Amino acid sequence: MAALVCLLFVQQPLKSQYYYYNNKYYDNPLVFEVGVTGGVMNSFTDLGGKKGVGKNFIKDLRWKTARPSYGLYVAANYQDALFVRLEGTFGQVTGADSILKNVAASTYGRYERNLSFKSKISEAQLSVEVHPLFFKPYEDGNPPRLSPYAVAGVGLFSFDPQTKFNGQWYALKPLRTEGQGFAEYPETKEYSLTQLNFLAGAGLKYEISPFINARLEFVHRFLRTDYLDDVSGNYIDPSLFANYLTPNQASIAQQLYYRRDEIVPSDVSPLDSQRGDPKDKDAYFTIQFKIGMTLGRQKIR
Repeated sequence: MAALVCLLFVQQPLKSQYYYYNNKYYDNPLVFEVGVTGGVMNSFTDLGGKKGVGKNFIKDLRWKTARPSYGLYVAANYQDALFVRLEGTFGQVTGADSILKNVAASTYGRYERNLSFKSKISEAQLSVEVHPLFFKPYEDGNPPRLSPYAVAGVGLFSFDPQTKFNGQWYALKPLRTEGQGFAEYPETKEYSLTQLNFLAGAGLKYEISPFINARLEFVHRFLRTDYLDDVSGNYIDPSLFANYLTPNQASIAQQLYYRRDEIVPSDVSPLDSQRGDPKDKDAYFTIQFKIGMTLGRQKIR
């Protein structure tokens, strides 16, 4: 008998931690959540990567180019199964052919191309989280505290590729390094620095308390542009810069559109040869840790 009483006292505190269906909190069908995020951002572009020819997705990933990212979000939570989330994410992406130096012999001229960029990213996204473990009710048991989920949505992001030359950073879009908008290259259009993306990813959510949860989340962005790094097509005739840019811009553009000669001094610009790969669009992703606070659960009096 004494052993049974002791067992009941031990069991009771453990039960109270499961707040969804106990006698301490109402779990309203619709509650809200606000939170902050922090992690890393990285990209897949024409520049950098791994040895050999450029590859797709994770086969060309270099963690050396990862940079910090951060953000905040607000979400509507329907029965812990579906979340509609509005989120702002901020970070930076970067890439450089110089990262290929140790494997230069295998890169088919990508190392010698010698191009580089960085760009700040500001993004607003609207996404949906789906938590499949909560598609069934838990009236007769305790709901899981750890929940895997999928996330998908659409975002609006801004970027502005820049490169460093003689100790100074230059914005690349105004220099039209591949003849964007030139009459001589009608197939090469100017690109916008604000565009839509489409996102998909997965995560794990852990309920720390009735009001605090933590997530670890990977989200990949599919872009409609190949100019995240300002590199996509072919080398152009450098004499044309003077027809479309100011004298100062034309002078800078002629030095930045082709930088192989900085590594191979005797090299000559190969007109109309490949500079990038327009067949594969650029992309970026985040891996983030999120802390959220739930609003709307009520304590039973």
